[in-house]
Amino acid sequence: MNKRAQSRSAARLAAVQALYQHEMEGTPVAQLIHEFHQHRIGATIEDAEYADADVAFFDDIVKGALARAREIDAAITARLASGWTMERLDRTMKAILRAGAYELLARSDVPVGAVVSEYVEVAKAFFDGREAGFANGLLDAIGKDVRK
Repeated sequence: MNKRAQSRSAARLAAVQALYQHEMEGTPVAQLIHEFHQHRIGATIEDAEYADADVAFFDDIVKGALARAREIDAAITARLASGWTMERLDRTMKAILRAGAYELLARSDVPVGAVVSEYVEVAKAFFDGREAGFANGLLDAIGKDVRK
């Protein structure tokens, strides 16, 4: 993986973490972005090294996913199995799906396959087994709809 791809992967992971934090704590967007710029991206915390991320890409995903939350949640909800709602989804999975759906909707410069595979890898970082397949199927369906 080249350096640009690595920095984008790191940006995606950080964006999912930021969206999760926003969901859990309601941290205002500007404060959230600032905190990640200053204390997370490229930092070492409790012996865990956070990779240098493409900061502009990170900012776009976080701000875009939050600004288009209604549209994104509607796209996700439309593809959930009968009886499932956003509220039933694990909050980490919600953050993964929201970030991925944002890229599919707004970042036509990134191929659908790249978006889907990147967020499947993010899902694997947080979950074992079926959740990565769930993210794959849902994001792939959104990608097919929005990038006809």
